Amino acid sequence: AASGRSRSRPRGAGGGTVLLPSMLMFGVILASSGLLLMIEKGILAEVKPPPLHPAGEGERSRRGDGAGQEPPGDLESRVLRDVRNRTIRAVCGQRAMPRSVWELPAGQRRTVLRHLLVSDKYRFLYCYVPKVACSNWKRILKVLDGALESVDVKLKMDHKSDLVFLADMKPDEISYRLKNYYKFLFVRNPMERLLSAYRNKFGEIKEYQQKYGVEIVRRYRKNGGNSAGDDVTFSEFLRYLLDEEAERMNEHWMPIYNLCQPCAVRYDFIGSYERLNADANYVLRRVQSPSFVRFPERQSWYKPVTAETLHYYLCNTQRRLIKELLPKYILDFSLFAYPLPNITSEFCRQ
Repeated sequence: AASGRSRSRPRGAGGGTVLLPSMLMFGVILASSGLLLMIEKGILAEVKPPPLHPAGEGERSRRGDGAGQEPPGDLESRVLRDVRNRTIRAVCGQRAMPRSVWELPAGQRRTVLRHLLVSDKYRFLYCYVPKVACSNWKRILKVLDGALESVDVKLKMDHKSDLVFLADMKPDEISYRLKNYYKFLFVRNPMERLLSAYRNKFGEIKEYQQKYGVEIVRRYRKNGGNSAGDDVTFSEFLRYLLDEEAERMNEHWMPIYNLCQPCAVRYDFIGSYERLNADANYVLRRVQSPSFVRFPERQSWYKPVTAETLHYYLCNTQRRLIKELLPKYILDFSLFAYPLPNITSEFCRQ
């Protein structure tokens, strides 16, 4: 499994052969600490699944993506969904994993319920993940609820008002919606999401510079007591994350697993930031939103994290820091089928 070359060949529902890459063994590897051992040994080369045939119609119907409706997309995106769904089933099927939100400790249950937004009119639940286009999704919810006229209205996003959170409901109301409503979330490459949070919060938001930046510099930099918190380095940020408990992190860098608890909540669809528009529009059609509601275009001022930018930051960060940080986000990598970051010397020389 560590080599990324082994394959197994179970029969698909349609009678054809389905090639399952080693990525599908993440659950088993995780349970046996094999993946953490890989990290400890410094095996961080990018792992990509080999081509495989998508599951048959019967398999897709049982999986529950849109009540048997397969989202549009090319072979690669269908393969990704298949890998992701199989991996989630493997990991979440282990005895120690929670089966519902009521099995979670109080703090974890409070976190996920506070991140599940409700649309009673269109009968869906959306788990918002900061730095994964959640502002645009909140804008859409406000339009669907009539609080906003259009997704194109130019105003600063209020992340609390005119939104309904599952946490504000009674236990029986929560249970009913979890059982009967369409549930979805969107995910993103963990390291890319962290870099986006770092650049945004410490490069642009004074509140975060003062609340977190000043403390980070004071804690990890010699003679850093005079910093205004606007000069936090990426390495200092990663060191801070290493010392933080995942369950107590700010939501902008808390692991997606902790925010949305995909084992305790059976999501009908998990969209990708990498296929944002296509996946978002599929969800909008699936919940039967009005035809005039579309996913907003990216704002002109937005500066996305490119592959080159991520490459630069990772390759200019101590390898040890990244190795030590990966276990904290390992469920995000494994459950959502993202490759481990490639920080080998050969790759970084390119």
